[in-house]
Amino acid sequence: MSEEDSQRLLVWGAGAIGGTIGAYLVQGGFDVTFVDVAADHAQAINERGLNITGPFGDFNVGAPAFTPEQLEGQWDTILLCTKAQHTAEAAKALAPHLSPDGVVVSIQNGLNPLIINDHIPPERVLGSFVNFGADYLNPGLVHYGGRGVVVIGEQDGKLTGRAKRLHQMLKHFEPDAILSPNVFGYLWSKLAYGALLFATAITNDSIADALKQPENRALYTELGREVMRVALAHGVTPEAFNGFDPAAFLPDAGDAAAGSSLDEMVAFNRRSAKTHSGIWRDLAVRKRTTEVDAQLGWVVHFGRQHGITTPLNARLIKLIHEIEAGTRELGRGNLAELHGVPVRAGV
Repeated sequence: MSEEDSQRLLVWGAGAIGGTIGAYLVQGGFDVTFVDVAADHAQAINERGLNITGPFGDFNVGAPAFTPEQLEGQWDTILLCTKAQHTAEAAKALAPHLSPDGVVVSIQNGLNPLIINDHIPPERVLGSFVNFGADYLNPGLVHYGGRGVVVIGEQDGKLTGRAKRLHQMLKHFEPDAILSPNVFGYLWSKLAYGALLFATAITNDSIADALKQPENRALYTELGREVMRVALAHGVTPEAFNGFDPAAFLPDAGDAAAGSSLDEMVAFNRRSAKTHSGIWRDLAVRKRTTEVDAQLGWVVHFGRQHGITTPLNARLIKLIHEIEAGTRELGRGNLAELHGVPVRAGV
């Protein structure tokens, strides 16, 4: 691959994740093309550029943007940054635009490389984990509210030359980006942290305020432990990040350890200008479906496969669906229903 080709990127999904990373890569000298299903967003980027706002400074970058139907050409590197529930559709749509030796990097929440593998040869799919705070605000405008861990790696854990190249690319966005032989360990830990975030999102409290409430700490702890039980049964070694300590949520870990990790997560989220999760924003502001099935659905799926019960995560999925459907309101009372779910500590 030539130096020119290595600087040429297609970012599929120009919202919170793709818009933020893509804008920084444009600033870093990369030749970035954006794709987004929202025609008004693509049009705004073409007419006025992509604007990034937030505590790290406001700036504007110019880059071509298309809807999937408008796009032509092929790329050696495609960053897939859509919402998790749109992964299969996006993977099928981007496949013709991937060069014969090109790679796709899933920069999403969830275990999405497993979905992309059904549409792109697995040896051409890399995984990535991100935990920074960002929100799509309006067409052409994304808010970057807080730094967080960024990780990239091959699915099989090999530290290949292309993984090293892509790692260096991501450092133009996050200087402390990590090249890991265990990217799925991070993604599974994010599922556990995500379970906590989904629980905070059924209230109207901020992430930090919700996680700080002492009366709900046992509930958050058990949500995380359900995910960790499944991860261990699945042969995963979870990784720590940004205050989330997977060891604190292992089945035999004490409540004090979980409490300490929750304290660190509260402190991490207090430092971000993004106070509420993207999940809450989907429910309360954008009034659209969330990533709950594409995230917690994996936990329930693999739990059944391994004979591990996940009653809290299963009930949380149902509560989110009811809020999405408009038959349930956001509020702390939703947590009371989770408190009433019988739980088991094993299979």
